Amino acid sequence: MRLRVEFTTEPFDLDEAPAHALVAREVIEVAELDAVDVGPFGNTVEGGADAVLTAVDALLRRTLEAGATRVSLQLNVIGEGDR
Repeated sequence: MRLRVEFTTEPFDLDEAPAHALVAREVIEVAELDAVDVGPFGNTVEGGADAVLTAVDALLRRTLEAGATRVSLQLNVIGEGDR
């Protein structure tokens, strides 16, 4: 099974990336994912279910520890033609 997750962490800071955003990027960059798109207002990752769910667990735990007050995410099961 393949999964796609779109997520954001808050609070936003337009002047400087907050610690929780930097942690989120770090978690995603080291995860064994097939596709990663990191942006200022939203991020998308794709991969096998185990890799994505492991990354989401780490993302939630570490960003909350780093000061995130909200993490919004949407998870979708995708097929090979949904890329």
